Amino acid sequence: MTEAETQVKSGAGEMLKEAHKPKLITVTVDGVEKRVPEGTYIVSVFKQLVGVDSSRELDEVVHGEFKPLADNASIEIKQHEKFVSHVRTGSSS
Repeated sequence: MTEAETQVKSGAGEMLKEAHKPKLITVTVDGVEKRVPEGTYIVSVFKQLVGVDSSRELDEVVHGEFKPLADNASIEIKQHEKFVSHVRTGSSS
């Protein structure tokens, strides 16, 4: 194999590696931008990834409305979503 062929093959391999890297998306959590891989997450795992304490609740802000997210629910991260965490609210008896 010539040096030129080796360089082409090496370059193609690098392009293939780039194609398999997950796309990073910027999300906002409590007013702070975070970069995370695009994809589907369990909320509790996503909270850990973006630095939200597990004792806090997480809401997604959709068109100005707060949508509560259960820790065991799935969320899809794909386009600059916004989230707010807050102290859990309990019900009194």
